[in-house]
Amino acid sequence: ATLTADEAMAGLGLGDLAPPERPYVVLNMVATLDGKAALGGRTAGIGSPADRELFHHLRTQADAVMAGAGTLRAERYGRIVREPALREKREREGLGPDPLACVVSASLDGLAELPLLAVPEQRVAVLTAASGELPSRDARVEYARGGPAEGGGGWVDLRAALGRLRAEWGVRSVLCEGGPTLNAELLRAGLVDELFLSVAPKLAGGADALTIVAGAALPEPAELELVWLLERRGELFLRWRVRGWDGGGTAEPRR
Repeated sequence: ATLTADEAMAGLGLGDLAPPERPYVVLNMVATLDGKAALGGRTAGIGSPADRELFHHLRTQADAVMAGAGTLRAERYGRIVREPALREKREREGLGPDPLACVVSASLDGLAELPLLAVPEQRVAVLTAASGELPSRDARVEYARGGPAEGGGGWVDLRAALGRLRAEWGVRSVLCEGGPTLNAELLRAGLVDELFLSVAPKLAGGADALTIVAGAALPEPAELELVWLLERRGELFLRWRVRGWDGGGTAEPRR
């Protein structure tokens, strides 16, 4: 059967799956067949127009869209949902027209000139351990501050930050768009519920190129179960659910 991006990404109900203490967290990444997550430091050269269409439709399904500082700088994030038709789709799904943009940064370095911060319609939540503030621009910027994670090398305490998003912002679902280091920290903390992965029919090579999960090896591999798989012109689009994993591979599988 042939599905449109709108049909594939309609009515996911991610917020209804959230546990009481935090939002439901979904990763969305693109990779080559040999697992590389960026070409020349950006994702743009990997995915096809079909991947980008699914990417934008997935943004209509979450209360908030999260990215780490490196990804925000490299991809030059602006307004999260730019097309009026997609903002209308969000409203039909019972969400606001613009998702909350969540910026994860331990230090706030290099973020002052982000196009995202110049969008008057965009609400931005900065998840940081830093005490400073970004220069005032047009976006509505708020801060969810917290100490660094224990043993996290300066990383924000992501569990505490997500708890605040749920309790203080009413966020029930978060779409995380990387980068690979943020993905790794979320996995290590046992905070990832699903993965949407586009696999492009390309080989990039490069021993040092980033994969979708960076950094040191996880204590044990996270196990996932396939929800669905779509194919278009050799490109694969997969939805995976993490099997009840707490960061160390000890939790019982979700049902």
